[in-house]
Amino acid sequence: MRPLRESPAFRRLWFGQTISQLGQQMSVIAVAYQVYVLTESSFSVGLVGLCGLLPLVLGGLYGGALVDAFDRRLVSLWSALGLWACSGVLVLQAWADVESVGLLYGVVAVQAALFAVNNPARSAMLPRLVSAPLLPAANALSMASFNLGFTIGPLLGGVIIGWHGVEAAYTFDVITFTAALYAVVRLPSMPPAQSSGRAPGLRSVVEGLHFLKNAPNLRMTFIIDLCAMVLAQPRALFPALALTVFAGSASTLGLLQAAPAIGSLIAFAVSGWISRIHRHGVAIVIAVVAYGASVLMVGVGALSFSGGLWLAVAFLAGSGAADMISAAYRSTMLQTAAPDELRGRLQGVFIVVVAGGPRLGDFVIGLLSALTNEEWAMVIGGTLCVVGVLTATVLQRRFLTYDARTPTP
Repeated sequence: MRPLRESPAFRRLWFGQTISQLGQQMSVIAVAYQVYVLTESSFSVGLVGLCGLLPLVLGGLYGGALVDAFDRRLVSLWSALGLWACSGVLVLQAWADVESVGLLYGVVAVQAALFAVNNPARSAMLPRLVSAPLLPAANALSMASFNLGFTIGPLLGGVIIGWHGVEAAYTFDVITFTAALYAVVRLPSMPPAQSSGRAPGLRSVVEGLHFLKNAPNLRMTFIIDLCAMVLAQPRALFPALALTVFAGSASTLGLLQAAPAIGSLIAFAVSGWISRIHRHGVAIVIAVVAYGASVLMVGVGALSFSGGLWLAVAFLAGSGAADMISAAYRSTMLQTAAPDELRGRLQGVFIVVVAGGPRLGDFVIGLLSALTNEEWAMVIGGTLCVVGVLTATVLQRRFLTYDARTPTP
């Protein structure tokens, strides 16, 4: 908790993000629920992620270049205002009863592009707000903020959707988003260390990718995370699991959606040891293997036990705990091993992987479920994740020797 005590600016940003996450996660579950109700198809829910993939990739790569060229606070503020406007569109379409899946896909695409600019800006500001020794703790706090919203948001969202439909959930998102805007407004100006003051072009983007080409440790963090998020991301299956496999309701969907975040929060509650571990590469590999094994066991449990809702919740919580540990170390490696003048562009690549991977994973798991069923899709995806991580580690053994006391990209 030290970063919250020692940095007032980080404290404001953290509290603002925590409050706004409640509404954002309610909005996420509302979109998935609305699409499934309109189409009765897990594949269509998986397409929600795919629709945001290309905008996320383009926004992340170019947005990172913007972060390295302009005041990071202003980039964060303007992109946040755009996200707020997208939330407003979701409110209007719900209250007007438009019932257009295409419109939902379009809003998700615009949100993805803006998020891909906003997130690198906030991440690149973090080393300016807290000291280097506190970065692992600050990143764990950031993950806890996200997962607190991911826990309470879906649970509350399921209740609110059942009470007054998706329009109430979208409205709550618009209201809570003001907390994030206020936190960014209060931040000090944060211009990059080196900047021409001009809008970046393709060359600026390529410079960031070229640096990553010669940074095997940072590149490995992206590869391992893609194994988890592309091959074993089960969230697109949650509506079908809740309403068919477990014969539940919107509240059941909220519970499944919240389960990984509950596990992440439990892991955060005992995360004081995170800052004492220096072999970040080893920790990441172990955490992601545990993530894949947990997703695999959710599928095994659903196949083997009737009424296995709570078993699924327990293993999904385990996947969330493993993901929190992995994310804390991966973020810290990027923030300490990357030079400040390239931090925005590398954070852009990071958000493409971290947020784009799950969107592609939504499509992959949706396709697997269409070819088999929801239970077998998780078994296959979890197995592929474990195999992929172990294969990548064998091919890049040097990653296991990474030491945070002497960070090397």
